[in-house]
Amino acid sequence: MRRRRFTEINVVPFIDIVLVLLVIVLATATFVVKNELPVDLPKSGSQSKVPPKSVSITIDQNGSYFFRKQKVGLQKLRLELTKLDPKKDLITLNADQKSQFQKFVTVVDLLKKKGFKKISILTAQ
Repeated sequence: MRRRRFTEINVVPFIDIVLVLLVIVLATATFVVKNELPVDLPKSGSQSKVPPKSVSITIDQNGSYFFRKQKVGLQKLRLELTKLDPKKDLITLNADQKSQFQKFVTVVDLLKKKGFKKISILTAQ
């Protein structure tokens, strides 16, 4: 029996496998959620970038409060704010445009009572 020597490596099956894996990754990447809360922000004529080290407080359209993307009640929000430094920490306030304005005012009033001066309100352009 005579043995054949391979002088070349056939890369076509390897390319097929890589392309299939690429298609799978691209198809599933579109379904990955950014871990952001679905909030329909109010519209504004001006917009600036959110600093990366800000602490987010979100009010969704149902009026629920979220502190750093974790659902909290008003009492828990008060407790979490006491752990922050009002002089150093920047608060980013996100409120859904369909949420009750009173919920927004309650959070702003709470931030003012705790002495926070650096408050940013996130809007859509």
